[in-house]
Amino acid sequence: MAFLISIHPQNPQLRLVRQAIAAIRDGSVVVYPTDSSYALGCLIGDKEAMERIRRIRNVDVKQHNFTLVCRDLSEIAKYARVDNSQYRTLKAFTPGPYTFLLEATREVPKRLQNPKRRTIGIRVPDNAIVSTLLAELGEPIMSSTLLLPGEAETPTDPQEIKEKLDHLVDLVIDGGIGGIEPSSVVDLSSGAPVIVRRGKGDVTAFE
Repeated sequence: MAFLISIHPQNPQLRLVRQAIAAIRDGSVVVYPTDSSYALGCLIGDKEAMERIRRIRNVDVKQHNFTLVCRDLSEIAKYARVDNSQYRTLKAFTPGPYTFLLEATREVPKRLQNPKRRTIGIRVPDNAIVSTLLAELGEPIMSSTLLLPGEAETPTDPQEIKEKLDHLVDLVIDGGIGGIEPSSVVDLSSGAPVIVRRGKGDVTAFE
């Protein structure tokens, strides 16, 4: 049975954030809010938790790549190779509801990368709960949009999410009603930006 922790969306209580961090470090799969929709997350390199997330999403290795949710731009450099042009783009659009595909560094476990292109999704959400979680964790969260099989939109109510996933996840962080759209995904790995998914973030600048 999943635990539900209610954390204030503007002023996250550090005591509760640290409870969530302890759960993540202990191998938990966590549902948490972002600036677009709710997401599934776990510790980087936790293979068992990653497989659980794939089962919840009903996707296989070839269908789905995980995103590294980072605290800020300084953290991105460890996991992705970023040139000056890409850096300017990242600086202009983060934090925000965007996921950027970039060339992965050797710090990224192979199983997290796109198997053909060696890219990794990087995201810096504009969300106080996520920012506090990442500051306390000290590393990115391995993450996937909470888009359930057969559903076109992400669930928004944390109480309903707990009921649906009660025996599939370990912790649901209630940060209020979430959005129905995932982040927009933009591929920056091969020069000109390519829009991979249109979501909450405005992508007109990349067209």
